[in-house]
Amino acid sequence: MKRRTAVALSAATLLLPLTACGGSAEAGSGSTVTVTVGYQSKTINTVTAGTLLRSLGYFEKQLNSLHDGHTYKVDWQDYATGAPITAQMTAGKIDIGSMGDFPLLLNAARGKQLGRPTHLVSVTGYNLRGGLNTVVTAPDSTLTSLKELKDKKVSTSVGSAADGTLVRALQRAGIDPDKGISKLNQQPAVGASALSSGSVDALSQFVAWPGLLAYQGKARALYDGAQLNLPTFHGVTAREDFSQQHPAVLEAFLKAQDQATDYLDSHPVTAAEKVAEATGLPAEVVYLYNGAHGIATFNPALAPRLVSALKKDVTVLKAAKLTGDIDVDSFVDDRYVKKALGASYAKRLTAPPPPAASEAWAEGSDKTLSFKSPKQLLAHLAAHQDGIRAAYVPDATTGTLWFADKAVWVSDGDQLLPFVTPATAQDYVSAHGGARTVSYREALERAS
Repeated sequence: MKRRTAVALSAATLLLPLTACGGSAEAGSGSTVTVTVGYQSKTINTVTAGTLLRSLGYFEKQLNSLHDGHTYKVDWQDYATGAPITAQMTAGKIDIGSMGDFPLLLNAARGKQLGRPTHLVSVTGYNLRGGLNTVVTAPDSTLTSLKELKDKKVSTSVGSAADGTLVRALQRAGIDPDKGISKLNQQPAVGASALSSGSVDALSQFVAWPGLLAYQGKARALYDGAQLNLPTFHGVTAREDFSQQHPAVLEAFLKAQDQATDYLDSHPVTAAEKVAEATGLPAEVVYLYNGAHGIATFNPALAPRLVSALKKDVTVLKAAKLTGDIDVDSFVDDRYVKKALGASYAKRLTAPPPPAASEAWAEGSDKTLSFKSPKQLLAHLAAHQDGIRAAYVPDATTGTLWFADKAVWVSDGDQLLPFVTPATAQDYVSAHGGARTVSYREALERAS
C-alpha cells in the first residue's frame, strides 16, 4: 500500500520534536515540512478552515498533489479562542490560523509589534448584519432588553467579536460600556457557568455558545447582534514569512478551504453531523449557524464590505485601549486566495448570502424541509410533533435564524412572526396595532 506523504499528526506525535516547523525546511529532495494549523473547533464558523476541513482531509490531499520533492505533515492544534493562536503565530510556532474579526485585528497588531507580521488571507463564516454574536440571559431572568443591563454584571471575552458587539450595543442603548456595567473578562465556558450559577446577569458571546445555551434551556436571547446591522466574520491569517517561503502550501490550504466550503454548501446536514462528532456540540446547534439558511454564510473571498467593517472595528479596540492604529489595508492580502479560487473569485466578491427560510429537520433524515413562511413551518410541526429533530425560523426583522421553540412569537392578523428576543418582538407589537405576543404552543395551535 502506497504511503501518503501528507498526514495529520496523532496526539502522540504532537509531543515529539517537529522535523521542520513554520516553513523552516529548506528546499531539496526528501526534506520534510510540517505545516502547523491553529484552529478553534468549537468556534464553528471557522470549520471550513478547521474542524470540517480536518475531518475531510482535503488539505493533506492538496499537499500530496504538489509533488515538489517535499514530504508534508500537518499539525492541527485546537484552541478555545483566537488569542493563543496569535501568541503561537508570533512565536513562529503556528503557520496558519483562523479566528474572528476582532482577534484578527489583535493578530495584526501583535505580529507587527513583534516583527512577525501576519496577513488576513481569506474569510470563513460571516453574517452581514452581525448575527454571529448574541447577548443571552438566564431563562428565568426578568431582563427583557439591553437597556436593563445598566449596573448589572455581564460576562464576555474582552477583545473578542462578542465583546465588540456588547460595546456597540450598550453605546446605542445609552449605556457607558466601561462604567455602566460590571464587565467580567471570562472564557466562554467560564462565562456560561457563571450565567448558570447566577453570578452574572448576562453573557455576551460568539458562535456557538448563545445557540448552545438556548438549545440546552440554559439561556434565552436578550440582544441579537444583527440589530447592529454591521458585518461580523471569521477569517484565516497566515504568517508573512511562512507565506513567502511556501506560497504553494498556502495556496493548497486555500484550495482545500474552498473544497470544504463547497462540501458544507452541498451537504449541510452531513457537514453539521461531522462537526458535531468532532466537537461534541449538538448537531442541531451546528446547523443553526452553518446550515443551508444558517446564521453564517461561508465564502472565502475577501469582500470589500467585510474589509470595510474590519476598519470600523479598529476604533472599538482603540477605545478599549487594546491596540493602537492598525493598517488594515496592509494586513489584508488577497493574492493567494485569488489564485486559489481562480476565475470564480470576482463573482464570489459580490455573491449574496442565501435567502432566509424556515426549516424543519426530521428525525433520521439527512435533509431538511424548507418553508416559505414561519406559519407554514408551524403547521408542519403541529402535524408532525413526534418526528421532528429541530426546527428553525428567521427573525422577522433581522433575519437571524433561531430555534422555533425558543423564539418569541407574535400574532398579527393571519401572520405568525418569530423574533429572537423579547425586545424586538415588543418593538414590532408597539408599531402594529392589534399585534400581540403569543406562546409557542398557541402559535402551533393557530397554525394548525
